[in-house]
Amino acid sequence: MKNRGRIVAFLLLIVILASTIFSTTSPILKDVKLGLDLQGGFEVLYQVEPLKEGQKITESTVADTARALTNRIDVLGVNEPSIQIESNNRIRVQLAGVEDQKTARELLSTQANLSFRNADDELMLDGNDLKAGKAKANFDENNNPVVTLEMKDPNKFGEVTSEIAAMKPNNVLVIWMDFIEGENSFAEEAAKPDPAFISAPYVASTINSSNVEISGNFTIEETKNLAGILNAGALPVHLEEIYSTSVGAQFGEQALDKTIFAGIVGISLIFIFMVLYYRLPGIVAVVTLSVYIFLILLVFTLINGVLTLPGIAALMLGVGMAVDANIITYERIKEELRVGRSVKTSFTAGARSSFAAILDANVTTILAAVVLFIFGTSSVKGFATMLIISILVSFLTAVWGSRLLLGLLVHSGYLDNKVGWFGLNKKHVHSADEGYETLDLTTKFDRFDFVHSRKRFYTLSIILLIVGAIMLGVFKLNLGIDFAGGTRVEILAEQQLDETEVTNLLEDIGHPTSDVVISGDAKNIAVARYKEDFTQEEVNKIKKELSETFGSEPNVSTVSNKVGKELVRNAIYALGFAAIGIIIYVALRFEWRMGLAAIIGLLHDAFFMIAVFSILRLEVDITFIAAVLTIVGYSINDTIVTFDRIRENLNRSKHISEEKELATIVNKSLRQTLGRSVNTVLTVIFVVVALMALGAESIRPFSIALLIGLLAGTYSSIFISAQLWFDLKKKQILKSGGLKVEKEKKQWGSDEPVV
Repeated sequence: MKNRGRIVAFLLLIVILASTIFSTTSPILKDVKLGLDLQGGFEVLYQVEPLKEGQKITESTVADTARALTNRIDVLGVNEPSIQIESNNRIRVQLAGVEDQKTARELLSTQANLSFRNADDELMLDGNDLKAGKAKANFDENNNPVVTLEMKDPNKFGEVTSEIAAMKPNNVLVIWMDFIEGENSFAEEAAKPDPAFISAPYVASTINSSNVEISGNFTIEETKNLAGILNAGALPVHLEEIYSTSVGAQFGEQALDKTIFAGIVGISLIFIFMVLYYRLPGIVAVVTLSVYIFLILLVFTLINGVLTLPGIAALMLGVGMAVDANIITYERIKEELRVGRSVKTSFTAGARSSFAAILDANVTTILAAVVLFIFGTSSVKGFATMLIISILVSFLTAVWGSRLLLGLLVHSGYLDNKVGWFGLNKKHVHSADEGYETLDLTTKFDRFDFVHSRKRFYTLSIILLIVGAIMLGVFKLNLGIDFAGGTRVEILAEQQLDETEVTNLLEDIGHPTSDVVISGDAKNIAVARYKEDFTQEEVNKIKKELSETFGSEPNVSTVSNKVGKELVRNAIYALGFAAIGIIIYVALRFEWRMGLAAIIGLLHDAFFMIAVFSILRLEVDITFIAAVLTIVGYSINDTIVTFDRIRENLNRSKHISEEKELATIVNKSLRQTLGRSVNTVLTVIFVVVALMALGAESIRPFSIALLIGLLAGTYSSIFISAQLWFDLKKKQILKSGGLKVEKEKKQWGSDEPVV
């Protein structure tokens, strides 16, 4: 009996969803905060060090320092800065959209210890003699910008000026910011065109006043900044830069445009594939995937997240992973239809039987994402955050949303006996009278005897791993500055660049290096690497020189050896904890043999990715670890689905008395899930290839790592993990004496019904 009400409800839901998305997407997108890699800006990681000998750095000291930095940023007028206190007495500052990065970094790192000294560098007054919060940007009688201060004790200031006035001809009151004993000298600095002191006015007579005027060659903006930083107060500690990265605005804008375009192309290909392959369920998947993308952006803005390039990649990757849940369900429904069950019964049974596999796959992927969040740096944390949100939202839209919409259509009665609407050919459908079970169904892969050929796969993998180990030993890894420490300078030009010209230019400006690589589609990007980490002054200098030459501000990242070693250690911890978490979960949900086989497969994938990167000399940075952990989650996802089917088919067999029976179950399970594996990896590859070909240059190595990992992960799930489990399970049954060992014979038959 047909129910038009369900069709009307389906159409109403589509209209409501479409109108909601179209009417609110634009405001939501306006509220999305862009990271510094998408709009320019800089990030600095400070190590809080004692200012004076014997000073103890406590939690309250670090907190006070963070508040002082916040006050200084308020002076800059930066929108929504990010200041985070991290372990080991560190403070991470992220300022996106800052145009004058040089001034901003100087304002942040300066101690703001104001001192008044005589010509012999003797301290006469310091910041403690000033009234707090009384510094003001002003103008003198000649309308020149100045900063006015107020003294606590005018009599003390009078005594100091009297002493200075008597020191003719060196009767100058030298005003210093962050004077360093033993390094700074008025005599030396006075001879320089750009001295380190703020100003050095002559004092002719005693000045009995509480008002002090600091004049110099200031701009109006500089007086505002100086007044603001003095009012914010001196820092109670010394801040040492141990990591920094800066991105020019043009780099950020270009990266955003290219990556969004790549995303549109990749996601569109997924939509087209789903509709062509799965027909009506594919259309439902397109609707729920659109809702998924909308909800991701909505949740991200609600939690005040910052969108970065890796975050966009995680969103796009999430689309490919979200469609996986749809594919698992649709493949299950098609299996039920093939054994002659009705559309309604097939839908109910397919939805129920696919739930466990989807749940297990999502939990294991979340485990990897959580570990990535805990051990990752700022941009990687953004990637992990987006990945976690993507997994949770995809579970909601694919498991609940898709089934709700498809269920309305199925239970309306209009799809009864219309298997073609599910992308199924009628000649592959058995009659219910034949008594077929899903385990008996044929597949497109029945010619493959996976178990019989497992030793060939083992041999192939062992050869590849040995070759990879040798190549890795010879070539080593091309470690980026994240792990090796040093400085990376990325230059963007309007014209095609030449490696020799860039090398000569860098030598001319005082920063020679032989490590220059030209990249980009138009060969207009040059990347120069240095083994040493640049100081703030060196960063400012090279940025100024290159900006004047190429017309756009370069990206400069610098990492100390201390941070590089920590990142290596954290990467090892991340991979280790992810592996432990997954093996425990798989062992509890299935059995320890499946957990062990899955982890061996994951190690196979991770090492394969590392070996390929070594051979191709691709740079290994922190995003590579993000890619490895993503593949760990994705590969285990694939393996879990295979193991879930093996477990299901095992449960249907009451007793296994021969090795041949166990091999049949493994082969059947692999054949039944291989179509799903191929379709899933294909949808993700659409996105990854789009990122590689059309996305930003900075995430290309990340995309390459994902592609290598996807292919390796699919291979290991089918040809390594499942086969290892077979061997482990066979030994268990052999020990119990319940298995008759026979010489393996390759089977090529097909049980497809003759039509």
